Amino acid sequence: MRYLLDTHVFLWAVGEPERIPHKALSVLKDPDSQLFFSAASGWEIAIKHGLGKLALPDAPEVCIPKFMQIHGMVELPVTLGYTLRVGRLPNHHKDPFDRIIIAQALFERMTIITYDKQIGRYGARTL
Repeated sequence: MRYLLDTHVFLWAVGEPERIPHKALSVLKDPDSQLFFSAASGWEIAIKHGLGKLALPDAPEVCIPKFMQIHGMVELPVTLGYTLRVGRLPNHHKDPFDRIIIAQALFERMTIITYDKQIGRYGARTL
């Protein structure tokens, strides 16, 4: 199965894996799971880190690719198709980063690993 990590789940996996519920953690550790990381999450992390609102073990350009490689994650770029899909989403969620992740998951038929209950309101599969 293909999974797209919400930004906070990625950050928990990097620095606080104990915060991830057991079921989601088992998916992250399962070698048969295809894990994807949105470029939008990288953008969000870089912004928050640059503003001093997010501490990381290294600079985002170091720790994100390193963690992705360790866990076999695939980068999911932000494409025009995804950005246009955002315009058709209901206005349940105001966070633009979450909205693009939702659009990507819907477009690609992926399950989003998230703790955000609002994301399920879009009809996206969540874990």
